[in-house]
Amino acid sequence: MERLQKVLAQAGVASRRKCEELIRQGRVEVNDLKVIELGTKVDPQVDIIKVDGRAIKAQKHIYLLLNKPKGVITSVSDPKGRKIVTDFLKDVNERVYPVGRLDYDTEGLLLLTNDGEFAYRLMHPRHHIPKTYLATVKGVPHGSDLEKLANGVMLDDGMTAPAEVEYHDIDPENNTAVLSITIYEGRNRQVRRMLEAIRFPVVRLKRIRFGSLGLDGLQRGKYRHLTPQEVKDLMKPIS
Repeated sequence: MERLQKVLAQAGVASRRKCEELIRQGRVEVNDLKVIELGTKVDPQVDIIKVDGRAIKAQKHIYLLLNKPKGVITSVSDPKGRKIVTDFLKDVNERVYPVGRLDYDTEGLLLLTNDGEFAYRLMHPRHHIPKTYLATVKGVPHGSDLEKLANGVMLDDGMTAPAEVEYHDIDPENNTAVLSITIYEGRNRQVRRMLEAIRFPVVRLKRIRFGSLGLDGLQRGKYRHLTPQEVKDLMKPIS
């Protein structure tokens, strides 16, 4: 027996948090009875579970790593008709959705899946999964500026957790620097806002690592499937 919201998420209905909302809204039925209580236990092999009147069925879980180009929306649809990340998954028949977000002007490593439990695990802040970015900034920050990032900076939504920061490259001629920044949170546009807070605006931003995963030569706009071991490693508890 498993919790209903977990079964829904594992079936690819939505993230676990969204599945909890569906239950609260009375949109889920188990054996033709509406269920609104979170934590209800079900047997997915026996019980008939419906969302909005449609029975769910188990699906094969897939886990993808995409090297997202700049100028692409991290979404599965866009009313303005802009290019979206799933446009690069021509050979993927399953419906997948992004794990977290990279903003329109940020490129690099993005995970996509149809496993809601997996996505929930990776996005939940208590798991502190490291994410590493290369940020090209205007100006060359001093060591004291990097210390501010390392200690946490105040943003409009509160103090950030400490980050790991180091110089990656410096271009005195163009007055720019490339910094490697590792964060353990997932706030909206966090790295950009952290650098703006110390007055070194971002020129280019690329995510190069997510937990144990890197791009490893994967070309821009290309994707690959994660190996079972990579999925297992991402799901390990953080010590």
